Amino acid sequence: MTLSLNRRHLLLAGAGAFAGSLAGPFSTGARAAGYPDRPIQVLIPTGEGGGVDQASRAFNRVWSKYIGQNFEYSYFPGASGQVGYEVFVSKREPNAYNILVGNIGPEMIMYATQKVNYKYPEDFTYLGSMDVDDSVIWVGANSRFKTIQDMVEEGKKREITLSTSRLPHPSTIGALALAEATGMKVRMIPYGGGGHARSAAITGEVDGCATFLSSSLGLDGQARFLTVFNSTNEAPELTNDAPPVNKVFGTSIPPMSGQRAIVIHTKAAQEHPDRVKKLGESMRQVFNDPEYKELAEKAGTPWEFIRYGDAAACDKSAREYLALAERYRPLLTASK
Repeated sequence: MTLSLNRRHLLLAGAGAFAGSLAGPFSTGARAAGYPDRPIQVLIPTGEGGGVDQASRAFNRVWSKYIGQNFEYSYFPGASGQVGYEVFVSKREPNAYNILVGNIGPEMIMYATQKVNYKYPEDFTYLGSMDVDDSVIWVGANSRFKTIQDMVEEGKKREITLSTSRLPHPSTIGALALAEATGMKVRMIPYGGGGHARSAAITGEVDGCATFLSSSLGLDGQARFLTVFNSTNEAPELTNDAPPVNKVFGTSIPPMSGQRAIVIHTKAAQEHPDRVKKLGESMRQVFNDPEYKELAEKAGTPWEFIRYGDAAACDKSAREYLALAERYRPLLTASK
């Protein structure tokens, strides 16, 4: 397996064909004078109050100071994000007043494994990302599984059930890849949202939960982390020092991280380059504002996870997830 989603690589400015155009000269198209003169419309392809929504609101509260306008929200959950993307591409005007805030990993896996009516990058692309969040497996505090080895050994005798917020998800691929490598039997159960998935694991309705780390913090001792899907555990103090999966089993499972990111219409970048340039420049200013650290942590994202990724880095990550989804398509299909 040669694919790598190393978090440091994600921050490097690659030379993706379209992403490169966002960083190039903006000498043509509509000028940004007077832009924006009304609120920016934000479409969230998942539920109101979820992780993406909270992260977006924290970010946009600070962003509004630099872009000079407020943000207004609408929610179109369903089909693992597909509904929101369909609405964004087909019903939202590509004028740089409409953005979508999503999560690159889950939504590119969804794009690759479901029948959608839009194309990447012809119809949409990324302005930039705001964080990097590793996938984990954890169990309720009362679970008899003390280590990931305990779970794998039990999974060789019976089917392990793991809750997840949605099936097309990096953590789902991680769990299925672990099962493939170790002989563990596993069934992924999508709960249509992080809150329901967490509750199922805490109450013992399922054996454990596979999700992003940031969505599993603040559970007040109700969770025991078993493993992290990355080469190192970037937040050992937040995860009872759970070991990286490859160090435990000698596997070569790629890092399974998500990045919450700002999506724009490709046509907006082509027809309104100065507006998109202003969006991008003002977005970058947020990361140096002390208020953002406070708001991000209140929204449930540790500051260690906050990092800017430019358009090229987002494009690189998106294409890597497309390849991962294709590689594990049989496992994802079998788990449905």
